[in-house]
Amino acid sequence: MSESVRAVERAIDVLLCFCHDERGLSLTQIAGRVRMSKSTVYRLLATLENKHFVNRDKTTGLYHLGFGLIEAASLVLQEMDLERWALPYMQRLSAECGETVDLAILDDTHVVYLLVVESVQRVKIAAAVGERLPACCTATGKAFLAYLPNDQVQAIVEKGPGRYRDGTPVSLPDLYRDLQATRERGFAISEQEYEQDINAVAAPILDAGGFPMLVIAIVGPSFRLSPERVQALGQAIRKTVDSITCEIGLLTLSSLVSRTIPSSREALP
Repeated sequence: MSESVRAVERAIDVLLCFCHDERGLSLTQIAGRVRMSKSTVYRLLATLENKHFVNRDKTTGLYHLGFGLIEAASLVLQEMDLERWALPYMQRLSAECGETVDLAILDDTHVVYLLVVESVQRVKIAAAVGERLPACCTATGKAFLAYLPNDQVQAIVEKGPGRYRDGTPVSLPDLYRDLQATRERGFAISEQEYEQDINAVAAPILDAGGFPMLVIAIVGPSFRLSPERVQALGQAIRKTVDSITCEIGLLTLSSLVSRTIPSSREALP
C-alpha cells in the first residue's frame, strides 16, 4: 500500500472514530481509538480541519465533526431515492392542508430544498428544488437550529446573512427564545420574516440522538396561513413526522441519512 493511500485510510479511520453519544473527542482519545501516535493524529486532524471535515473547539480543545461532511454529502443525499419514502407522506400532507409542502436539509448557514410538493391552489408559494435560503429567518431553518447547541446557532448567525426581511440583524437573545418555543411546541414558525406576505411552519425529523436530519415544512401566503391556522398546521406536520419515524423507523432513516451525513452536529468551522 502506498504512503498516500495509507494516509487516506488513516484519515478515514479518524473520522469514523466519532460517534453519536459524544459531543467531542480529545487528541488523546482519538489517538487511542485509531491506535496511532499523537503526532500522526495531530497532522491528520490539522489537514481535516483545514478542509472543514473536523472542527476544534478553542475553549475545550475537543474535536468535532465539521460541516465539510455535509457539503460533500449533500449531492449524495439529493441522489437518494427520497421520493420512494418521503413523497407519499408529503403528498398526503399537502392534500390535507391545501398548501405547498417541502423537505430540506441544513447545509452550513442555509437550508437546501430537496423535494417540493406544490399546492394546487391558484395562489401558492413554492421553493425550487436545490434553492438555498438562510437558516436563521425561515421556519425550516429554525426547525433545524432549535435542536443544535447554542454555540453552533451563534456561529451560523455570525457567518450567515443574519438579517430579517426588513434588513434588521437577527438578535441572538430573541432567536434563542424563538428556538426554545420551537422545542416546546415541536415545530417552528416564520411569519413574514424572510419574505413579505409569506408564512411557514416546519418540524424536524430527528435521529435517535435528537439530531435534526431533515425538516418538513408547509408554506403559503399569509392571508391563508393565519396565526391560528399555523398552529393547526404545526400539529399536522408533527403527526406526519411521527408517522414517518414510526412506520419507516429510526434505524432505516438513519441508514438513509446519517450514513451520508455522519454525525454533523457540532459547531461550524
